[in-house]
Amino acid sequence: MRIAMISEHASPLAALGGVDAGGQNSHVAELAGALAAAGHQIRVYTRRDSADRPAVIPMADGIDVVHVPAGPATALPKDELLPYMGAFAEWLAENWRTEWKPDVAHAHFWMSGLAAVTAARQCDVPVVQTYHALGSVKRRHQGSADTSPPRRIAYERELGRAVDQVIVQCQDEVRELLRLGVPRTQMTLVPSGVNTERFRADGPAVARDRGRLRILTVARLVERKGVEDQIRALPAVPGAELVVVGGPPDGDLGSDPYARKLRLLAAECRVADRVVLAGAVPSHEMPRWYRSADILAATPWYEPFGLTVLEAMACGVPVVATSVGGLSDTVVDGVTGDLVPPRDPARLGQALRRLAGDDMRRLSYGAAAVDRSQYTYAWPRIAERLAEAYAGVAANTPEVVA
Repeated sequence: MRIAMISEHASPLAALGGVDAGGQNSHVAELAGALAAAGHQIRVYTRRDSADRPAVIPMADGIDVVHVPAGPATALPKDELLPYMGAFAEWLAENWRTEWKPDVAHAHFWMSGLAAVTAARQCDVPVVQTYHALGSVKRRHQGSADTSPPRRIAYERELGRAVDQVIVQCQDEVRELLRLGVPRTQMTLVPSGVNTERFRADGPAVARDRGRLRILTVARLVERKGVEDQIRALPAVPGAELVVVGGPPDGDLGSDPYARKLRLLAAECRVADRVVLAGAVPSHEMPRWYRSADILAATPWYEPFGLTVLEAMACGVPVVATSVGGLSDTVVDGVTGDLVPPRDPARLGQALRRLAGDDMRRLSYGAAAVDRSQYTYAWPRIAERLAEAYAGVAANTPEVVA
């Protein structure tokens, strides 16, 4: 099949760790790779954010990344991209009419969905939608700090009815969309995946002080990821270090205001000597960082899915995570890790201390985590399920029936 992926702000070629570069970028890159390995042709359409960016960059065999000229050719926050989605859609439609018409379009994020649906209606292309995050959830947790465009939630509701199928990633997302009024018949549950060839328990690890138990967290340096809760919980785990991987892609933690805030908090909690801000790490080095850890802590206030947890599990690392969003599906409480309430440093500290002090529990959790990642979340399995969904919507389009 010819599969178009629209990911307006999250390029699969972007360096991870910035405010708008994280799980969606990785998801699109890995999904494209798994589908191409199965014999499909993939084009990923993302907004051109640099004048020096080539129009098309081959990413791998069977995968091209196409940079769409929509808005200024400079980096912009994703919440400022809505005014350019009309131009994005018109460019897509022209490209599909004259150069490369896909069998199906898969939109990633709601603004991508607006562009994809607008273009697809001009070209008779079926559209499936993955939201990756929902405005209703963001508004609930961020309140007045939410910078999303005012009509985001309404657009997401309308998209859920306009596309041919919605790919939901966890049970929590199903419930949220039902509350928005999206019919359950529109949804197909397919979680994100993990590259079990890259992320595996055997292999080299980043050097560390073996005298200290290592708690690792991998997150963008934004408040909702809950890193502050981990620092507040650290006094309950004597002798353990907390290593935070994440930060601006340029590696300049010194000028990052949130990094400064975390350092001040660590000093207030008297754990400054046990908190390490490692900064952004290239994606190809991440398996070594996971394998260096005794425990992965993932404590967001909300999380649509949570790829870092899957990656750690595939590397045999037990997890302590907040029971929110996709994490409640991925982590089997008491089997592959422990779930705790969000924004509760006391409960988090108790869970970390218990796991830190029980070698056998950590070994058991780690072994079960590897099994779960390999048999449930390996990308070839996920790509196969999505390819079935694509084939289903393509078979129902008028052009194919004719």
